[in-house]
Amino acid sequence: MIRKLDHLGIAVRSISEARPLYEALGLAVEAVEEVPGEGVRVAMISCGETRIELLEPTSPDSPVARFLATRGPGLHHLCLATDDLRADDARLRRAGYRLLRERPTRGAAGCWIQFVHPKSAGGVLVELSQEGGAEPPVVEPTDAEPVGVEPAGAESTGAEPGGAEPAASGPPPEEGGR
Repeated sequence: MIRKLDHLGIAVRSISEARPLYEALGLAVEAVEEVPGEGVRVAMISCGETRIELLEPTSPDSPVARFLATRGPGLHHLCLATDDLRADDARLRRAGYRLLRERPTRGAAGCWIQFVHPKSAGGVLVELSQEGGAEPPVVEPTDAEPVGVEPAGAESTGAEPGGAEPAASGPPPEEGGR
């Protein structure tokens, strides 16, 4: 179940160049961490009951680097905290929403994460995040053909967290989920 807005992710070319604005506003960087699986360094900044996550690419082919190359710095995603990523993942799949990954993966601070494709979310990349545990949340199989998962190789199309395409106008496609 979704508990709250966890953070807003902002793609930046350099954390060291971006953070002074937030510090000038009286906000403080809590932690800076590299997330090798995502190809980013992140800086978490507390802001009331939520946080701002600055995302700096660590390699030129990372999703955030591709996002910056096509769109420039700016709002990258919104993240919703959940207490049951497994159930939320399964519910979205059953409803036909497109998810970017076959199963949740590790993100910053050891959290388990999953992304909803912007084409299924009104043009917004939505991240779901659950505080980490020893084992990943297991997505229970259904009897139906799997729907809503990006095909293997989706990274090359830009349909990843940093390179997600803008949503097409009009109704969602009939094939492949929402």
